[in-house]
Amino acid sequence: MHPVLPLWFEIGSYVVLGLILIADLALVVKRPHIPSMKESTLWVVFYVTLALVFAGLMFLISGGEFAGQFLAGWLTEYSLSIDNLFVFVIIMARFSVPKRLQQEVLMVGIIIALIFRGIFILLGAQLIESFSWVFYLFGAFLLYTAWKQAFGHNDDAEDGETALITYMKRHISVSPDFHDSKLRTVIDGKKVWTPMLIVFIAIGTTDVMFALDSIPAIFGITQSPFIVFTANIFALMGLRQLYFMLGGLLERLHYLKYGIAFILAFIGVKLVLHAMHENELPFINGGQHIEWAPEINTWTSLGVIVVSMAVATIASLIKSGRDARRAEPKESVPSE
Repeated sequence: MHPVLPLWFEIGSYVVLGLILIADLALVVKRPHIPSMKESTLWVVFYVTLALVFAGLMFLISGGEFAGQFLAGWLTEYSLSIDNLFVFVIIMARFSVPKRLQQEVLMVGIIIALIFRGIFILLGAQLIESFSWVFYLFGAFLLYTAWKQAFGHNDDAEDGETALITYMKRHISVSPDFHDSKLRTVIDGKKVWTPMLIVFIAIGTTDVMFALDSIPAIFGITQSPFIVFTANIFALMGLRQLYFMLGGLLERLHYLKYGIAFILAFIGVKLVLHAMHENELPFINGGQHIEWAPEINTWTSLGVIVVSMAVATIASLIKSGRDARRAEPKESVPSE
């Protein structure tokens, strides 16, 4: 059964979140600048606090199960969004995006991500409503994604290139330099595209790939489209500021991908177990529900997600500290 929240709460939430996103976009357009560490940190704290307040309101209005589903979904999407930042860093470096334009690029990327995730959420909700066996597919896909995340190698992500971008660079005229945030400019009387178009396409295709991973993951925690969508919005809000706050720290999170892979694998197993419990496929158990298949509750999921990310982060920082100490030049002992 889908969680049911008061209609006024759902509508009010969408209105408030929409206004916050519009205000954030207006700030980027009206005051383009490179955020300081302090400014970025304050914004990230604000958005995290906002998400916790939202969970608290859900708890007061509809109970702990709803709040727990939101928190588990939000943390899952937030961890996947941080992983997304790694690719954004690669894209920014690959195309030499000037620092002063990076805020705008990130904001456009976040808007594109929201659009794609909204589409996939609607499709996913419809599939789940019509075909319970889709949980088998979601679970298998997440297990494959977890394996690829931990042990695979993505050359496109490494250099920021995709087949589409390579094709476009060969077949359209692109200026060698950025011209502020313009997509088109005139050079020697000829209209040409700027590198900003290629950057937006790279960000957009990246968003599609991450949406394919993240939407099945959160549907493994809750089947409420409202909770799924709001968890995604809160995960993406503040992502731009998080990019500037973390800075070089991203490179030090060596084990983050393993923490994310474990979360995806855990949710994949949870989805398969849920599919077995709700089984209607005639060639599995004669089309009957598999009653012995355990159901993993929301609070267990939340605990696994928090512990996984904490262990991955702490282990990464310990490794970075050890590597830094090893890299320090040893003091030479004066000869007597």
